[in-house]
This record gives sequence, C-alpha cells and structure tokens, in this order.
Amino acid sequence: MPSPEEAQDRVRRRLYQENAAYQGEGDHPLGSYAGAMGVYVAGIAALGAAARLSGRTLPDPTPWDVLCWAGATHRLSRLVAKDPVTSPLRAPFTRFRGTTGPAELDEEVRGQGVRKVVGELLTCPFCNGMWIASGIAAGVVFAPRTTRLATATLTALAGSDLLHFLRVRMQQAVGE
Repeated sequence: MPSPEEAQDRVRRRLYQENAAYQGEGDHPLGSYAGAMGVYVAGIAALGAAARLSGRTLPDPTPWDVLCWAGATHRLSRLVAKDPVTSPLRAPFTRFRGTTGPAELDEEVRGQGVRKVVGELLTCPFCNGMWIASGIAAGVVFAPRTTRLATATLTALAGSDLLHFLRVRMQQAVGE
C-alpha cells in the first residue's frame, strides 16, 4: 500500500501529464482555471449559507425581472471588460492595443497562470457575465431594493446605448 505522500505524488504526476497532453504547445492554465471555478463555487456556497442563516427567502423572479437583470448583466459586463474608465482595473493583467468601437478598448491579456485567468475574466464580457449575474442574484436576495435600482439603471444605460447605435445607423442611411 503506497504512503499518502506517494499517492499524492502519483496524483500530481498524473495531473501534470493530463495538463501537458491537453495544452500541447499552447498556454492554457488548467490549474488556474480550476482555481477560479473553486473560488466561484465557494462564493456561491457561502452566499447560499449566509442566506439560509439569515433566514432570507429566495425571490420568485418575473419575466420583467429576468429581462432587467439580463440588461444589467450585459451592460456591466461590457463596462468591466471594455470601457476606458475601467481600464485601471484591467491594466495589471492586460496590454493596451487600441480601440474596437465607440468607447471600447482592445486589450491583450498578459501573464501566465492566475494572472492570465484574471485578465481573461476581466476582458471577456461573456466570461465575467456569469460572475456579474451571480452578484445580481445575490443582491436580489440580500439588498433587493438597491439591486433593483442598480439593475434598472444599468438596463436603462444599455437601452440608451442601443438608441445611440440606432441613431447613428439612421443618420448614415439618410446621408447616403
């Protein structure tokens, strides 16, 4: 029977081999991604435990709530990932490359391991959207009125953005 240290070494070697086989020549930090998933799951578990301990009940969202949360998640995820004003949050994890559209930056993720994973979460609105949507869900449980106001504001901003794009498109159509 192998000792606990030998068994641990065997597991480590196997994980290293699987990681190397998966990555090939690429740089895909599986361990750091697993760590990020662990942080997410632990956070959700902690929020669930806190809700239970504090006697909070889970809301029964209406379709309007879901639509408002979707708009807020969309707008906040783009604000975090692309907005010039939030670039100081991303700077330790990215390199500025230019702009990609109206009020949006193009940034390249830099670093390895955890630094790379955090950079990817911060620069990808699809990636950080999961975390943001979960934060909104937690807000609805623990601070429903404040969260409702924040999500309504962010959804209004998303609607305003859409109207800006439609106006530009209409101006281009009339000018042609």
